[in-house]
Parts: sequence; C-alpha cells; structure tokens
Amino acid sequence: MNKIESALTKLFDKHRIVFWYDTKKELRKDFESIALEGVEKVELDNNEFSLKYRMLRQEPDAKFLLYHEGKQPEDIDNWLLDVQLANGEFRADQVAIWLGEMELGIEFMELFEEHQEFFKAAKRRSSFKRALKSTDTRGDMRLKMLAICSGSSEPKIDAILESLLTELANEAEDKSRLIARCKLDTHLWDLLHRHYGYESDVTSIKDFSIELFKSCYGMAMGEEAVLNQDALVFMRRWQDSRSHHDAFETLSEECADILGIEAMLDKVDIQDLLEVDYFKLIEMKILSELIHGLAQKSLSVHECEKIIRTRRNKYWYKQFKDLYEAIAYAAEFMQQMDTVNCSIESIESGLEVYQSRLYRIDQLYRKFIYHARRDDKSHLIGELAAQIENHYTNNFLLKLNDNWQSLIDGLPAWIDMPSPRQNQFFKHWVAPYLERGNKVCVVISDAMRYEVGEELLGRIRQEDRYDAKMQAMVSMLPSYTQLDMASLLPHDELAFAGDESSTVMVDGQSSQGTVNREKILKKGVSSAKAIQAEEWLALKQDESRAITRDHEVVYIYHNRIDKTGDTRDTEGRVFEAAEDTLDEIIKVIKKLYNANASNIIVTADHGFIYQNKKLDESDFSTAEAEGDEILFRDRRFILGRGLKANPSLKKFSAQQLGLKGDVEALISKSINRLRLKGSGSRFVHGGATLQEIVVPVIQVSKKRKSDVSQVEVDFIGGSSSVITSGQFSAAFYQQQPCSEKVQPRILSAGIYNEADELISDKHELVFDSSSEDARERETTVRFVLTSHAEKSNNQDVYLKLKEQVKGTAKPRLYKQARYTIRRSFTSDFDL
Repeated sequence: MNKIESALTKLFDKHRIVFWYDTKKELRKDFESIALEGVEKVELDNNEFSLKYRMLRQEPDAKFLLYHEGKQPEDIDNWLLDVQLANGEFRADQVAIWLGEMELGIEFMELFEEHQEFFKAAKRRSSFKRALKSTDTRGDMRLKMLAICSGSSEPKIDAILESLLTELANEAEDKSRLIARCKLDTHLWDLLHRHYGYESDVTSIKDFSIELFKSCYGMAMGEEAVLNQDALVFMRRWQDSRSHHDAFETLSEECADILGIEAMLDKVDIQDLLEVDYFKLIEMKILSELIHGLAQKSLSVHECEKIIRTRRNKYWYKQFKDLYEAIAYAAEFMQQMDTVNCSIESIESGLEVYQSRLYRIDQLYRKFIYHARRDDKSHLIGELAAQIENHYTNNFLLKLNDNWQSLIDGLPAWIDMPSPRQNQFFKHWVAPYLERGNKVCVVISDAMRYEVGEELLGRIRQEDRYDAKMQAMVSMLPSYTQLDMASLLPHDELAFAGDESSTVMVDGQSSQGTVNREKILKKGVSSAKAIQAEEWLALKQDESRAITRDHEVVYIYHNRIDKTGDTRDTEGRVFEAAEDTLDEIIKVIKKLYNANASNIIVTADHGFIYQNKKLDESDFSTAEAEGDEILFRDRRFILGRGLKANPSLKKFSAQQLGLKGDVEALISKSINRLRLKGSGSRFVHGGATLQEIVVPVIQVSKKRKSDVSQVEVDFIGGSSSVITSGQFSAAFYQQQPCSEKVQPRILSAGIYNEADELISDKHELVFDSSSEDARERETTVRFVLTSHAEKSNNQDVYLKLKEQVKGTAKPRLYKQARYTIRRSFTSDFDL
C-alpha cells in the first residue's frame, strides 16, 4: 500500500466522506488506480446536488471518496461545504501526508506548514506522534515541538529552559539553532514572557540567563526586577536538578562576572545574604566574614553557629562543607580555650580532668585540622588556623603537659600510677568473660588515642541496636607499640629484649608480630586467635564465623594511625588516618557481630601528640643521652644500660616501669622531641604526656530491638492559617536535640494544591541540631508561590513535609499543614 492509500485509509477510519482536491492537477492517475475496500470513488464535476442527495439520503452509511481536479471552490460557491466541514479532507502534498501520518485533521494544516522544518526529520515526527494527545491544542503541540528540539525530558517550559541553559553552559548552539530553523523561537520567547515576564530588545538564551540571575539576586535584596516570582521558583528547581546543576554553576560564575557581583558584595552586610545562594561569591563572602570575625573575636560563637546552621540548607554549602565544618570546630575550640584551666593538683585529678573534659580540646583541634586540610580553599582559613595552632601548642598542649610533667617528676615509679593500668588489661577486662564461660573478641587499634576512642564511642552508639561504654587505662611507659601491645597480652612478666631491636619479651617469648602474639595468647588461652584487621575484613562470612566459633579469645590488630604517623612522608595525614580508623573499626565490629560474636572490647596500645605546623627549635630537646650502653633511640625515649640522669629527661629503671631486667629508659619531658635523623617530628609517641598515655577501653554490646529513632518535626503557629501574599514564611520546630540514638531527619518542604501539584519553590531542610536550647532548634523558611497558585485562590492548599523512603528515590508524606490562599495575585506575579 502506497502513502496515499495509507493516508486515505486512516482518514476513512474517522470519516465516512473524504474530499480530495487535486490542486496541481497531477494526481488523477493515482486517484484512478486507488482501490479502497468499501469506498465508492466519485469525481466532482457539476454533480454536487445529486451527489449530496445520494450520500445523505440514499446511502447514508456508505463511504465516499470525492475527487476534484483543481482547486477547492470558494466557500460561497462550494455547494458541499457543509458536508466537507462535517467530514474529512485529503491532501496529497507533503504537509498533508504528515497530517495523515499523525492522524490529524485539516484544521492543523497551517500549523504544520509553519513548522515544516520540524517535520522533515522522521525521528522528530516519531517523537511528536508518541507525545500527541487527542486534547492537544496548537499551543500544546508547539510546546511538545520545543521539548523535542531541546532534548527536554518533558514538554514543560521549565524543563525546556533547563535543557537550553545546559547547552549554553556547554558553549553549544545546536538546539537553539534548530528551534529557530523550525520557526519555534517566537513561541519560545512568548512562553518566557508569559511565564517569567522576560522582555528584551535582543532575545536569546544567554540574555535570559543574565536577566534571570540579575532579577533573582535583585528580588532577594529587595530591589526591583524585570522577571517575576516564577523566575525565583524556576531558579530553585534548576539548582535542585541533578542533571542540570553543572550548567547552573557554570552560568552562575559567568553571570557573576558580567553583573559585577563581587564589587556589589563589598557593600553588603552578610546578614542580608544569609538566605541568598545564587552565586558562589556569596558563600565565599560569608566564609571570609566568619573566619575574620572569629579571628578578630568580633563574632561570637553563638552567632557563628547560627550563620553556619542557616547556610547548611543552601546550594553552595556542599562545595564548602569542609571549610564550614572547620570553622564550626574552630569556634568551639576558641570557646573552650577561653575557659580552659591547665593546672593539675595531682596525678589522679590530672587523669580525671583529661578524661572528662580536656580531651575535647585535642579532639576539636584534630577535627579542625582534618576539615581544613580537606578543602582545596584552605588558604582562606590561614589567619584563623595560625591562631588555633598557637593556642593549641602554647596555651594548651605545652602548658598542660608542663604541669603534668611536674607531677611525673615527683613520681617514684610508673607502677605507682592509678589503676587500671595497661599491664592489667587481660586480667581486668578479658579474663572475667572467660571465667563466666563466655568468648571475647578484642580489637586493638594502634595509636587510637583517647579522644579518637571517644568519637568512636559516639559512632558505635549511633548504630541501630548497638551500645557501648568506655573507660580509660594508663599505658605502659615508654608509650610505644612493642611494649604496649605486649602489655595487652596475658602474661606474668614483661621485659625488654636487651638488644637494639626494642622488642619486648612476654614470659620469655618475643611479642614481635602477629604470629608471636598468637603464640603468647595460646599459652594463656588454649583456643585463641590473632589476626590482622585487613585479613579479618577480607574473610567470607563462613570463615569469620568459624573463627569466632572455634576460639575463646580473638585479638584483631588494626594499624592505620600509627602506620601513617610514624612515616615522615605521611605524618601530615595522621588525622585523615584517624577518620579512616573510625570507619574501619565500625566495619570490624559489625563483621564480628555478624560472625556471632557477642562480647567485644576495643582498645589501643598508646596515644600520640601531633602538631600540624612545622616545629620550632624550642620544641626539640637539647639533651644528649649518655650511659654505659645506648640500645635504642626514638623521638621521645631512649633505652639502654647505666643511663645517666639529665634535667631534660626522666629516668626510669625497668623495675620502676613494672618490667624485668636491667634495661633503663630515659623519657623526654613534656612535649619535647629528641632529634632523630630521617624521622618525622610532628607525630610522636613514647613519652608520658596525657595524650600519649591515656588509652580508651570500649566495651561494645548489641541489643535485640531497634533503639534508634529520628527527631520529630512540628509546624510552629498552628495547623491552619491564611496565605495573603505571593511569598510567606513558615517556621518549623525540631522537637528534641539530636543525640547518639536520636538521629537527624532530612525533609523537603513545599506548598501543594488539592491535586498534590507543587505551587511553590521547594526546600530541602536538615534537622540535625544537638542544642538543648529549644529556640536554636527552630527553622524559618520563606516560600515563593508560582503563578499557578492563583488558581487556588480562596481554596485550601497544603504545606507538606516529605521525606525519602530509605533505599529508594520515592518520597512519602511526613506531615502537612492546611492553609487557605486568600488574596489578589496581581501585584505579586506581574513584577
């Protein structure tokens, strides 16, 4: 069947009578050759009256193809005009064929003729046909053509615009040129005017993008704007688009330069910018003011926290998240330093105050350095970083440990330190499980100091059905891996090997390496296993379960912090290693529970001191070790025999350290380092500072029932109200502070009509405040209504909070509040 027959067949599916005007008088042969089953072919040749009587009276159910060679008569002379208008017309030119292909009537002929370029491509025709609906108007059809030309996912002006803006950002013009060739550009500008109020002497997507950023920024700053409020809503949608946000960032940067935003921001107070997020420069301005304000103490910690909390829901925050985190930790650090008291009255009080409060300053310093290092714009924080470094080193680390050292100097022996001590670990924590007939697993993370353990404690408690408690113990001295790892094993006697290896003997057995440690474990417990954490994590489930099933005691050794810090080339990444350690230990614990382990202890061999800046000469001890025999030198201690006393070094005999043998130790006082060729100096351990010798012991347990919940969020101001403006603010209240077992909630907020159609911009809100102050858990959000909201005037609408169903991209309704829109929209939507 040829195209003409095919087109006619489709027409007869809709009409009983079809008119065919052969305008160019060239298709008679086609007419004569066509044979359509059940269709009577008749030529119009001054037979209109008889034919009309036949078709309407004599054969009212028969199908007729009426052919006329020549143009269609003028309406006044067309005696069959009423029949023609009530039925169909066939045209055999290209446009007519396209109409037949689309199964559309002659009334769309003008539309197809105007946009012939669009229909020339079979692919576009196919896409257009799939998108067509029987109810489509000419405007609907042009919108669908625009969507196809722009490559948009849906025939909506905002989606079309996103696609064209992406093309602009990519410095391409193919889609825009195609729209122009298809004569759809006029319709595009009409849509942009109608929806967003766009007018320009030189219409282009680039011109629109500049006006979009200019108007949105202007409206945010309370200035007059060319575009209307729907432009604000579009901007929010564009920012939130996963597939188009790269284009937003590119064009935002370009438009910021064109509009001279940087110069404008110099005159704006950051308080006026807190809700504005159209340009990255705004984020940089706020960050700069935060950093400068903290450094100059012109900004309170409370003000700093409030600003950061406001910015967390803004677009550019994610790009500067680490910098914001660094500033938040810096603010708390400065606050703590304002009240810190480094005086210590006794050994017992020193240990207690460090475990209860002072560890937090080490933790805040670590978190600040970690986040500052992660941001490639960390140079912005240089002024503040220098202050924090100075405060930490001189006003805390040095002062605290100088005071602590004065107490250590008066200590007769290290074994006089308060219990629990590290050499009692197995008897104090492990043996009680075995005595009750229970199995126990011990995870030992090398150099996981107390403050890192405290953060680990919190992370464990955040896990569903997991709980933990933590105590502290005092490590052996010198606080280095060989001795402290040996101390954690079951033993009667510990002794230095007495050679240059610094190896420690456990009841005469070398404790160097995992194999030897397993041998020592098996002497104390016949069914024992020692394994490295990397090996443990690589095991299959049946393999890991076999280990916990077949052994009463399992020691798992983890080494990330010490391995990183003890190498000169990598010591600067030790805080990154601490973060990795937290993640990895959680994985180890979960795998233990999945392997049916029920009793887990997490501890460390020793801690460390770390200063991020390059050390001054004054940080190094000038002491030279002297004695009968120098066996081993490190950055914080010396081992040997017949060692001579030195004012800069604290001397201990083996017996004073709780060890056997005749090897003595010299410990560098306070935070001073000993010079050691080829070794790093910022990360050290082996000394007697609180950071080195206070070690966490965490006992982990698991509950049968879920014990984690999320914060609840309420509306403030009642459940029913009236909206009288195109913009309005709503307040939300986080009912309880976040804690280890009460976790944050992320919600999207928007205003919807009765049909659940969004009629405002949409905001993602993070409710994660841990403040006990209820006022600090309040969040206020300004919503901008679209012009579609006008259709809901004097009707109920709903402010809805939705959250994503875990493991899916689907939202569910969390809560909603009913509002009534009652106002005239003219002034708001014709800006």
